[in-house]
Order: sequence, then C-alpha cells, then structure tokens
Amino acid sequence: MRGKTAEDIRLLDLLDPVAEAAGYEIVRLRLMGGEKQRRLQIMAETPDGEMNVDDCAALSRAVSEVMDAADPITGEYVLEVSSPGVDRPLTRLKDFETYEGLEARLELDRMAEGRKRFRGVLAGVEDGQVGLDLEGEEETILIPFDWIVEAKLVLTDDLMKRGAEQRAERIGSDPASHQED
Repeated sequence: MRGKTAEDIRLLDLLDPVAEAAGYEIVRLRLMGGEKQRRLQIMAETPDGEMNVDDCAALSRAVSEVMDAADPITGEYVLEVSSPGVDRPLTRLKDFETYEGLEARLELDRMAEGRKRFRGVLAGVEDGQVGLDLEGEEETILIPFDWIVEAKLVLTDDLMKRGAEQRAERIGSDPASHQED
C-alpha cells in the first residue's frame, strides 16, 4: 500500500534509507502521470507523526540529491513532498494501531463478507489483522492487513478534534512560542 506499482516499490527501496537517515518515514509514495508529465509524490512524517514545511523541504533536498545521482526515473518529473494530512492514508500496520478509535475507509483486493469496501471504527491490530467495528454490528471484524489495498481516515469531528489537540500540544511545548516579558 505504500507503493502501488513495481516502479513505486523500486523507488521506495531506493528512498526509504534516505528518508530514515534524514529522520523521516515514508508513509506513501506514488509516481503518477504519463510519459511527458510525471509527478513523484512522497508523503512522509517523523517517527512521532509530525511533518511541517521545514521537514518537507529537508526531505525534498535529501531525496533530490539521491534521485539526481541515481536517475531512476526516465524523463522529467516533479517532486512533491508533503505531510500525510489529517485524513491521512493508512499504509502501515502501525498506522491502524496509532489511529485506533477513529473512523476509516478500507478497500480490499478481494471479497470479504460479500464486499470489498468497508467503513468503520478502527479497533486495533491482532496477529497481522486489522480490527474494524462496523456500524450496526456487534462483532469486531478482523481483516488481514495483506488484503487491504487502500485505507484512509475519514474526516470526522473526532478526527478534527484530535488534530487540533495535537497542534495545541506542539505549540504549547515549542520553546520558540513562549516569549518572556
């Protein structure tokens, strides 16, 4: 899920060590577009889940250096480094643990319980399976992580409240935000 195509996976193999050395984790990588106009989109964050504009610029510089030297993409492309955002994609098993209790949409690569798409509240991870509480169902369903092709948090009031609380914590703990009289 972090990369969709074989080319995405090759780029992840090349760029994961670069991101890690710079102090970041790649959440998702996509190489999009046709032959002439391509865009390499990298969503990343620090291990504690943050990613600001300065972080994006730092990772962009580190990635550009390696991309220029290795030249793994034929033709021209635009590099775009960003934060995963509030209604972020869930691409790693740890994402499903981190965001337990929030609503998400999941799409599977096969049918399960007669469908491929699910929406519910994340209920943790157990033995490589993602727990999901579906509305109107008493039992938590378990979906093998390997079956998930796409997953994303749903923008809800709870998610917005959590994001605002995290921003307030960061601002409150930032020594630069405190001024002396």
